[in-house]
Amino acid sequence: MGAGDPSRCLALLAVLPSTGRLGVSAAAVRAFLLLLGQLGTSFPGRLSSARGTAAFIHLEAVRGARVKLDAFIQCSVAIIGGKICVYTVLSYKSMVYFETDTERGTAMKRISGVVLHITSLPGPYGIGTMGARAGEWIDFLHSAGQRVWQILPLSPTGFADSPYQSCSAMAGNPYLIDLDALIGDGLLTREEAGGYDFGGDPDYVDYGLIYQNRMSLLRKAYGRGKGDPEAAAFAAAHKSWLPDYALYMALKRSFGMTALSRWPDRAIVSRDPDAMRRARETFSDEIEFHSYVQYLFFKQWKALKAYANERGVLIMGDLPIYVAEDSADVWARPELFQLKGPAKPSRVAGVPPDFYSATGQLWGNPLYDWEYHKKTDYKWWRGRIRHARDFYDIIRIDHFRGFHTYWSVGANAKTAISGRWVKGPGLPFVEKLKTALPSGSLVAEDLGDMGGTVRQFFANTGLPGMKVLVYAFDPDNDSEYLPHNAPKNSVCYTSTHDSPPFVDWLYGDAGEGERELAFAYLRLREDEGLGWGAVKAVWGSPAGLAMAPFQDILGLGRDARINVPATVGGNNWRWRVREEAFNERLALRLLEVTKTYKRG
Repeated sequence: MGAGDPSRCLALLAVLPSTGRLGVSAAAVRAFLLLLGQLGTSFPGRLSSARGTAAFIHLEAVRGARVKLDAFIQCSVAIIGGKICVYTVLSYKSMVYFETDTERGTAMKRISGVVLHITSLPGPYGIGTMGARAGEWIDFLHSAGQRVWQILPLSPTGFADSPYQSCSAMAGNPYLIDLDALIGDGLLTREEAGGYDFGGDPDYVDYGLIYQNRMSLLRKAYGRGKGDPEAAAFAAAHKSWLPDYALYMALKRSFGMTALSRWPDRAIVSRDPDAMRRARETFSDEIEFHSYVQYLFFKQWKALKAYANERGVLIMGDLPIYVAEDSADVWARPELFQLKGPAKPSRVAGVPPDFYSATGQLWGNPLYDWEYHKKTDYKWWRGRIRHARDFYDIIRIDHFRGFHTYWSVGANAKTAISGRWVKGPGLPFVEKLKTALPSGSLVAEDLGDMGGTVRQFFANTGLPGMKVLVYAFDPDNDSEYLPHNAPKNSVCYTSTHDSPPFVDWLYGDAGEGERELAFAYLRLREDEGLGWGAVKAVWGSPAGLAMAPFQDILGLGRDARINVPATVGGNNWRWRVREEAFNERLALRLLEVTKTYKRG
């Protein structure tokens, strides 16, 4: 192992002394830099600041990247020795994810994980939360050898209870705040928390009851926590978005929760300064309430994510490409969107006719004014990505192809069939996003129409894409989605939140030829459990990251599907897992598969 050998540098990084749960000491970082120097390694970085136990390093030589070495030992190390190589470690106390990026080539350490949204966790209050059950789920993942927990967007749910139609790109979902934690903090009593009806079905969320009753309890917590200096400090730290969000929510409540476009006070909709001043005065307490709720959410999420990282589990989050028409973002920053008047989109998002709908999918989200974003050097988007970086270790951007070309539909259209493709911001924009994140922490959702120059666009980004098993079994072709065809720089899934669970697909959506190929290719056996054949194939693929929704590990079918695209209502976003699923026998079985295929 010679001077500058990357494996030696990684080993040194992995054993940096920690100051405890809070992170790596500044002295340890300085010592690490000195060791690199002694190895003869040119390290184009400098220790720029140290606050408490967190130390920050700026790397200036790699795409102008600004990367921090923080409590979770998340950093990039540039090794110069003829060529520039970038070595990335995402870890807490141990190295769990390793990517090498050399001249656009990528090799990932083989790891795996499970998809399960927080709302799907079990628990006593009608919906999964960021409390004890979430900690138990993390413990299950750890014992099963899993290194990634993928969740859906954490933002407040909007139209049809979808996390992809949120009223804010920045806020957290109040429904996820754990009531038992509030009891522990003295903000609620157990009698108060148990005095509301959140639904009696352990398998499905009743969003109607959650909507009616959850906020009442949070108002009680606010009454006891009002004036907390930590909440005030939180509000000051998030002043770029929180005041507008809190005022938007206060106004929305005063207007009977009607959509922004139907607010009766047009002066408020157009943000007339006098009307805004009066609203802030009139609704000052309600504004403070919504700000306090966000403080509670962020406090609990920060603690949960820290626990996951301590247990060696990375959080992979989903970032919707668009925001909802009825949102604080459209109201507060209308210049960012294609609008024909206050809160009135001129063009909206969707996709053309596809597998799910013969008339396409009309999403209705306002489209971005990309010319304006370009003039600002994409400031809003860079801020959004930095914000997401604090939530997640790995970020999957939904509908990533919209950065190449997006489907634009007239705002008054009844279906998406009349839309047209319009050029998006392209590769220069993607490079801006990449410089705002540690290398290896961005995944591009590349499903759907990949015709024309779209495929080359994805290749040029160098980002890992997705390969999904339930789309693989074309009996007449060697599909790119078959596990043996998955490139190393990809994420291979058994299924996704938008597809049927594997077993549901096998006996529901699959044609006879697809089913026969699936049984033969996967060597499916009823006695083993059909889901395990899918898991083994994906875990055995060359893909750096293998993922399965928990439904597929459990071998569940249609009743456990989390979403059917192009539909509203039904059981969309409602499914919950039973607590007994987090058992040692299942964890050991998943661990065995993970070890067999050299992941972890």
